[in-house]
Amino acid sequence: MPSEDVVERTEREHRPSPIDVHVGSRVRLRRTLLGMSQEKLGEALGLTFQQVQKYERGVNRIGASRLFDISRVLDVPIGFFFDDMPPEVGGSHGNRRFGGFQEQPDGFEDDTLHRRETLELVRAYYRITDASVRKRVFDLIKSLTPSE
Repeated sequence: MPSEDVVERTEREHRPSPIDVHVGSRVRLRRTLLGMSQEKLGEALGLTFQQVQKYERGVNRIGASRLFDISRVLDVPIGFFFDDMPPEVGGSHGNRRFGGFQEQPDGFEDDTLHRRETLELVRAYYRITDASVRKRVFDLIKSLTPSE
């Protein structure tokens, strides 16, 4: 009969890493912002949509070369997938073993960027083809918000 330590270690090994979950959620965020389906992303990468689902949930870890491919398809720098990482996962305010050369961006305190309403608004905004109309919509929204 296995000891409790072995059982606990086995359960821990089968749980997704919080970093893998964060990276996967950033893949999903960018894919959704682009209005791209999991199937389309999978086709562009030579994967099934099920594999994309596993990446987005953090169940399967994304290797360096695959992350590079994903960043090219989604048209973002690789660092995008690590932006806004919570401190408890290893984000900019967490205990870090190595310092980077790049300044760390300030994370958002709430989950505004991950809300469906935000994603739909951004998608609708970029579907406006006339740049002058898009600028007027932008100015209108800014005028409706409280001044800082």
